[in-house]
Amino acid sequence: MTDYSGLVKTLALPPGFSAPTRLVHEDVVAHALTRDHLEDDVRGINASLDLIRQTRGGGWPTEPVTEEFNYVDLVWHEQEFREGTSFAYAVYEAGGGYLGCCYLYPVGRRTPLSEALLENDVDVSWWVTPEAYDRGYYVTLHRGLQRWIADEFPFRAPHYSNAEIPAA
Repeated sequence: MTDYSGLVKTLALPPGFSAPTRLVHEDVVAHALTRDHLEDDVRGINASLDLIRQTRGGGWPTEPVTEEFNYVDLVWHEQEFREGTSFAYAVYEAGGGYLGCCYLYPVGRRTPLSEALLENDVDVSWWVTPEAYDRGYYVTLHRGLQRWIADEFPFRAPHYSNAEIPAA
């Protein structure tokens, strides 16, 4: 049996594809994640450490983030978005309240690549703040991601890698 765990697939994008910088579903609006989201993102992450571990799973975040650390992370997300190697979004209510983030990563980067994941073409994950979770936005964002993947992106076999996946 082949060990795929050290490999990462690249996102297969058609020539000339430009990822949308703004996505809307119901009263949720996602914007390409940039350094302009620094304050909201730091506040949201630090208020959500336990909930992120519970719902998104994975090894991040391990501790509260600082503005300095998160600024570098946001610039990295901007660069990857420009290059089409991954797509990260800051998520807000239509009225402006910060809800959390969502990520479209190459399969194998967040979740170890395995034979079972070879057919998947994108790894989708997300998190919301505790207040947003209590108000149902975790499920709403999941539905939005399903729609956006189907309507706005060329991916046809997404892997939703969160530890907590809402029922369909």
